[in-house]
Amino acid sequence: MTATPPLLSVILLTQGSFEVLRRVVGHLRAQGVRDRIELVLVAPSEAGLQPDPAALEGFHGVSVVATGPIEAAGVAVAAGARVASAEIVVYVEEHSFPAPGWAEALIRAHEGPWAAVGPAMTNANPDSMASWTSFLLDFGAWVLPAEAGPADTLPAHQTSYKREVLLSYGEALGDLLETETTLQHDLKARGHGLFFEPAARTDHLNISRLSDIAILQFHNYRAFAANRARDGRWPWSRRLAYIVGSPLIPLVRGARILGQVRDRGLGRTMLPGILPPLAMGLVAGAAGEVLGYSLGAGDSPRARLTFELDRLSHVSDRDRRRLLSGGRR
Repeated sequence: MTATPPLLSVILLTQGSFEVLRRVVGHLRAQGVRDRIELVLVAPSEAGLQPDPAALEGFHGVSVVATGPIEAAGVAVAAGARVASAEIVVYVEEHSFPAPGWAEALIRAHEGPWAAVGPAMTNANPDSMASWTSFLLDFGAWVLPAEAGPADTLPAHQTSYKREVLLSYGEALGDLLETETTLQHDLKARGHGLFFEPAARTDHLNISRLSDIAILQFHNYRAFAANRARDGRWPWSRRLAYIVGSPLIPLVRGARILGQVRDRGLGRTMLPGILPPLAMGLVAGAAGEVLGYSLGAGDSPRARLTFELDRLSHVSDRDRRRLLSGGRR
């Protein structure tokens, strides 16, 4: 650790050893401002983490946060944010690989009056319609080509924040980081600005097993709906209105995603192959919203963890072989 403070604190999560993080740490080592990046490694225990000193050389510093068993990603990310040293913090998933220049672009954009700055998203495993479906369901609004500028929302679990803004939420921060759309809406309501910076890019490894797409969309939107209703203190009349209107959710979201596909010139290659898996994911997400509004999040935060922290278990055999053999990431 040097006397000069870091410019960016990167939070990494693992339920096991450092090996899960080795690939993404390699991408962080390739950043031009590596010596101004602090790594915050969050794991159940420091003994189980077994970090590799050689892989961690050259960073501004490395902190380890031992949380005990990780029950929800948002709570673990919040624990990392509380010990971070930089004014800017960002959670980087073990399956999201920042491109060269990513860190510099985020830091530069944060010189403006923005509470949050989000990157552009690229598909790390683009060879199947299942992967593209998963990618577009989660990140369609931030796929290149896209222009920099103020934004209403930014990609969840990919976005950087000013640390002091996050810490102002106190004990509520963990729940808000579990479903970042809720956090970002609240930031806007408080008068903060969000900024989309496509010069910062990250290559995201997406689920490419069809059944897993439906499962993750269900849990994502159950958690989202539960947090949205709870944090917004929705009365039961409003919850009921959304439940009754739930058959419209796939239509509204589907039209938005198809518009994004068209606007980015992907329609000729994506359609009609994407339509069946997209419909499945949209219906599963709507079902999750109904349960979230009516019964709360249930076990969805825990259920999402394997998708979040062990993505290789949810990609096709071809994608797994390619990644492990050093193919496109």
